[in-house]
Amino acid sequence: MRVIGFAGWSGAGKTTLIVKLVPLLRERGLTVSTLKHAHHNFDVDKPGKDSWLHREAGATEVLVSSANRFVLMHELRGAPEPRLADLLRMLGPVDLVLVEGFKTDPHVKIEVHRAANGKPFLHPDDETIVALASDLAEGALPHASLDDVERIADLIDAHARPIDETIATLETAYASFDSEKD
Repeated sequence: MRVIGFAGWSGAGKTTLIVKLVPLLRERGLTVSTLKHAHHNFDVDKPGKDSWLHREAGATEVLVSSANRFVLMHELRGAPEPRLADLLRMLGPVDLVLVEGFKTDPHVKIEVHRAANGKPFLHPDDETIVALASDLAEGALPHASLDDVERIADLIDAHARPIDETIATLETAYASFDSEKD
C-alpha cells in the first residue's frame, strides 16, 4: 500500500481532481481507496456529496473524517478526532490511498491550487508538498495542469510513499507535537 495526499485551499478542486483520478488509476490496474478530511458535521453518501462522488468513481473504500466523527459511521461523542495515522490503519489493503485534506499533517502531498481562488500557494511553507497541480506553474516543483490527469497520475506514481513509512513519519511528528504541549 502506498499513500499520497492532496492539499489545497477550499475551492481549489481537490475533490473534482480525485474523482477524475480514481477511474484512471483503476484503468492502470490499481485498487484505490480515498480518505477525506471534513469539517465538523457532514452528511455521508448523498448523491453529489464528496463521499458519494468518491464511491461512484470506483474507490474500494471511502473514509471521511472530521472533528466530530468519521465514517464508517463512528460517532466520536466528544472524543478527540482520530489522527491521520490512525485512520490509515483502518483501511483495508489496496494499492494506493489518496488522502484529501489533512494539509497540516506531514505526509507527502501534491498541492492543488487554482489562481481564481486568490489564495497563496502552500508549498513554500510545507516541505512535504512534492508536486503541484495548478493552472499556474510556480517554483521548482514538478507540475501538472489541473486538467492533465494523466500527468498527475504519473506524479502520484513517482511520489506516493509506502503506508508504513507514512504512518511512521506521522507518529514521529505527533510524538514531537505532544511533547511540546506537555
